[in-house]
Amino acid sequence: MYKYLLVLSVCMVGASLVWAQPAPADARLQGIDSLLEKLLADYQVAGFSVAVVHKDRVVYAKGFGYRDYEKQLPATPHTLYAIGSSSKAFTAALVGKLFGDSLSLDDKVIQHLPQLHFKDGREADVTVRDLMTHRTGLSRYDFSWYVFNSDSRDSLLQRVRYMESSADLRAKWQYNNFMYLAQGMIAERMSGKTWEENIKERFFTPLGMTRSNFDVNDMAADADAARGYTVAKNDGITRLPYFEIRGMGPAGSINSSVLEMANWLKLWIAGGEYEGERLLPVDFVKEAASSQMVMAGGLPTKYKDVYTANYGLGWMVSSYRGHYQVEHGGNIDGFTASTCFFPTDQLGIVVLSNQNQSAVPTVVRNLIADRWLELPFVDWNVNNIRQDTTGVDTSKSEGLARIKGTRSTHGLPDYTGTYSHPAYGTFVIHAANDTLKIALGNDRVWLSHYHYDVFEMKEIGEDGRADTAAGGMKINFRTGLDGQVESASMTMDDPSGNLNGSPWPLRFLKPSCKHMWVSTPLEG
Repeated sequence: MYKYLLVLSVCMVGASLVWAQPAPADARLQGIDSLLEKLLADYQVAGFSVAVVHKDRVVYAKGFGYRDYEKQLPATPHTLYAIGSSSKAFTAALVGKLFGDSLSLDDKVIQHLPQLHFKDGREADVTVRDLMTHRTGLSRYDFSWYVFNSDSRDSLLQRVRYMESSADLRAKWQYNNFMYLAQGMIAERMSGKTWEENIKERFFTPLGMTRSNFDVNDMAADADAARGYTVAKNDGITRLPYFEIRGMGPAGSINSSVLEMANWLKLWIAGGEYEGERLLPVDFVKEAASSQMVMAGGLPTKYKDVYTANYGLGWMVSSYRGHYQVEHGGNIDGFTASTCFFPTDQLGIVVLSNQNQSAVPTVVRNLIADRWLELPFVDWNVNNIRQDTTGVDTSKSEGLARIKGTRSTHGLPDYTGTYSHPAYGTFVIHAANDTLKIALGNDRVWLSHYHYDVFEMKEIGEDGRADTAAGGMKINFRTGLDGQVESASMTMDDPSGNLNGSPWPLRFLKPSCKHMWVSTPLEG
């Protein structure tokens, strides 16, 4: 459970294997292999794959490094990777396809998903377009689905009604995965089919994406599937377990290869048609690839020809060195993705990597775009442009000084039980062999006494052994007036959206406690 415990660093030289393929036919990409291969060592990345599309043709496709670092199995253009939030464009496109030429994206969401409620009742004004453009006023709340993972979409959606909005409707762009879950559920309600069935039927099948899937178990069963990795301090390239994102699937559960994603890009480059068949309404394609909401100021900073930061419908829109760029990244445990196309240049680039929160897809994309568009050389490898990611960074450790020589106020059995918060879900603590263990979603954690009634979460590896290294998320137990343990607090993401601000302890109550839920900076 690296996400609670590790501080990522670079400390090991990566693999240098390149999947063999004839040299690119287009002279603009001649010699690109050496630039890309160098990234394996520079970023200690296990592997990555890339495909380049021009109009309706794949002009370059190659794998670098390893899909399985331990077994030294090479990455190929056919290798499956988790694409994370690059899945969002599929979900928005599905809703756009179901609405058809009416483009009723400005319908109130309650017309299509009456079970979606906000704490202040703003669902009466929120539109489907608002969900697509991350402008509902609700910040990420990612710990709610990521730490307290659930396969139940209804259960996850119900948590929204207990979340504090941090901005007025349409006043601010705030990335929110729950709003893409909601779109998937709208599609399910409209069609009578699951989101997965819809995506497969309406996109995967007509696009020939026969190996693309939605479940990490299906990906793992494929003969050419990547394993996910991170770069851990002192341990170098370290494998991460797959993260099952079944419940929040519409926000980011697709697994695919660069060659199959190339067909997805061909569809967008052709304005919604693929091999003569119209798969997306013309008007939706135009709107999806157009600016709908300002993400940030987007003024030129270091590079005068890279500017604007806007959001379309499941896509990010920007000006890249004089060219119109439409892109969306993706991050989920052990994987990073970038899916991009330049509409006026009829160019598409997809880069998939099996490195956690990696800069590599951005660097590869920019190096290739510059070559193809014949732009002056910029060493993006050195500059390492920041990528907007969609994953959750829970690796930061709390800087809490330990007070030695203290004891907990209760015996271990008193801390056991089920704790819940309506906006985040539940976790269970049980005693085993004179220790406390906690179940957080799919993760199992050992609780080590820190001081007083504060415990520290420690990873339990796949071998069943517990990590004893310093650092880890803290949990603070509280005692009621009756002397019984009544709640536990953990620092989660600040609902204001300011993840770098003050800690935000969330209070999880035991079912036996007769407390009203309150929303304050201390007990959200």
